[in-house]
Amino acid sequence: MSVQAPPAPTVLAESPGRWERANKATLAMAVVTVLLFAGFGLTADNFLSFDNMSNLATQVAITLIVAVAMTFVITTGQIDLSVGSTVAFVAVGTAEMLKAGWDSSLVIAAALLAGLFWGAVNGWLAAYQRIPPFIVTLATMSVIRGLAQLWTKGFSVPIDRRLYVAEIGEAKFLGFSALAWIALAAAVIGAVLLAKTRFGTYVNGIGSQEESVRRAGVDTDRIKMITLMLAGLAAGVAGLLTAARLGSGSANSGQGFELTVIAAVVLGGTDLFGGRGTMIGTIIGAVITGVIANGLTLLGVSPFLTPIVTGLVLLGAIWINLRGRSLADLAARLAGRS
Repeated sequence: MSVQAPPAPTVLAESPGRWERANKATLAMAVVTVLLFAGFGLTADNFLSFDNMSNLATQVAITLIVAVAMTFVITTGQIDLSVGSTVAFVAVGTAEMLKAGWDSSLVIAAALLAGLFWGAVNGWLAAYQRIPPFIVTLATMSVIRGLAQLWTKGFSVPIDRRLYVAEIGEAKFLGFSALAWIALAAAVIGAVLLAKTRFGTYVNGIGSQEESVRRAGVDTDRIKMITLMLAGLAAGVAGLLTAARLGSGSANSGQGFELTVIAAVVLGGTDLFGGRGTMIGTIIGAVITGVIANGLTLLGVSPFLTPIVTGLVLLGAIWINLRGRSLADLAARLAGRS
């Protein structure tokens, strides 16, 4: 007589906890942001004043606009090192066209097309000619800035403050600059594109499983080219706004800007190797880079120290990005014990 084995006990799958449902790196950087605000608020006079918050929003705006587009680029597993040079090229072009008597509306259109053009060059070479994006954009970074320097012979080109483009740099609404509102609009559009559209799904899919996405019938080369074009367009907007804010165009604009942008994106939790992008995290990362620069300035720290701190923060962010899962597990275990 055979004895029937008792049925195996049913194991209910545990529902994912809060740490599993959220982007761990983004949450970590949100905590860092709060700590930075608290620290500078206690040590730097007027840091938390409305005037300084308005100024901080303006300082962050240029970085955030390009960081939104860079989020798409990095999520697909690419990189764009030429955005700082594109900012300089467009700033110079804007000033030169206004000096030549072009109408402001034509100048704005030409500036955006110039940024889009350089993005298309990067995208075509990287996506369709199979040249690694790092190499492509490293080369165009030098070419684009060299053209801007050749154009101006190294001199800054002033902009008449009475022109409409210059007025954009000084315009305010509800106490915040037009640049801050433009950056907010860019972040909202980027968040919708990344999280709510098929394009955003393809971007995330390419970064994690490009071959699977390609076999599903998606033109992955076209998607990757579009992301680099978006970065070029965003850099064009940033170059236009930089010229408007400063009242001049200089070939030296945007020196090291690509480092700040990449730092903002990676700080926020976007995976440096692609496959996971977060627009909320990018906003947090851009705020962190701005807060560091703003707070150190108010404390009277040498401006030459700011890039050093930014570089160290970027290094720490990459470490957290690579070790985020183990850090999150540690935090979850500590939270469970308490």
